Amino acid sequence: MILYLLAALVSIVVLVLAVLLDLIVGDPSPNNTDEWAFKLHPTVLMGKFTKKIEPYFKNPDAQTEKILGVLLGLTVIAAFTLPTFFGLWALYVLLGVAVYAIIAVVILKLTICIKLETDWAKAAAKAIQKNDLEEAKKYSHFSRRESKDLNGSQISSAVIESMAENLIDFKLSPMLSFALFGVTGAIAFRAINTLDGMVGFKDKEHINTGWFSANLDTVINYIPTRLTAFLMIIAAAILDLDYQNAFRIAVRDHAKTPSRNHGWPMAAMAGALRVQLEKPGQYVLGEPLEKLNGDKILCALQIRDVTIVLWMIMCVGIIAVTRFLFFPF
Repeated sequence: MILYLLAALVSIVVLVLAVLLDLIVGDPSPNNTDEWAFKLHPTVLMGKFTKKIEPYFKNPDAQTEKILGVLLGLTVIAAFTLPTFFGLWALYVLLGVAVYAIIAVVILKLTICIKLETDWAKAAAKAIQKNDLEEAKKYSHFSRRESKDLNGSQISSAVIESMAENLIDFKLSPMLSFALFGVTGAIAFRAINTLDGMVGFKDKEHINTGWFSANLDTVINYIPTRLTAFLMIIAAAILDLDYQNAFRIAVRDHAKTPSRNHGWPMAAMAGALRVQLEKPGQYVLGEPLEKLNGDKILCALQIRDVTIVLWMIMCVGIIAVTRFLFFPF
């Protein structure tokens, strides 16, 4: 029982400290790609590794290329998870739990991105409130769309949509993966998510090699995205926002986005804010009951933050159960 309590306590401390470390240090900005911190970030390394080995998994036969796509995905995942697992195991056995915990905190932090998004969202909101659209457009790449002709409302929409989508990929799913499978689980999720971002497209070049990575990302995010929408509705209720509309819009509009999963938190966010989020030519979520502006970005940040806290509380419960069964590295 003492060993179980110690294992659970260590994991909870690692999770909390990893989040606090990110809130203090943040992530290197992708606008500064020449910085060493950016070049050595695990997500960047995963992307470069995937791009480097992808040509070796090409084949003129579609079925063969699909099989090779499975091997591509497994190769990238293994290349980062196996060193993580055995490295942390060695630290734990040879140097003790304190050294293990310190390194685990640093690695887990690298799978989570909260501060960088917070800073960008606040900067975008401030620029929109000042009607400085040229400054605000710098942050519309949140949602990977051309910013040239966007107005203030459209930029606000782009930022809020991406915040809702990134809530899964860069915050909650890594935390859940850690709660279930330790730091190695969080690294595995980051590898899967990066693979999806690198090769998980339906264009001619990636339709076969990327099908496994794209579908694997969809599968592992299936439950987290829906659970996130539920917790966002609770967060809206805690913040005295329109939680009933959040539920209604989430149920009604979640299937309108190209993603099978991310429409849930995006639609829930639109409903809670009582705004209409739109990516021209792709989807429209929610209803324009209130004006979409910089203040709504700040409100979306509040919903995001409360959702993260609720998620961490849930993860503590999961850790309490899983560490009773085994101690994952």
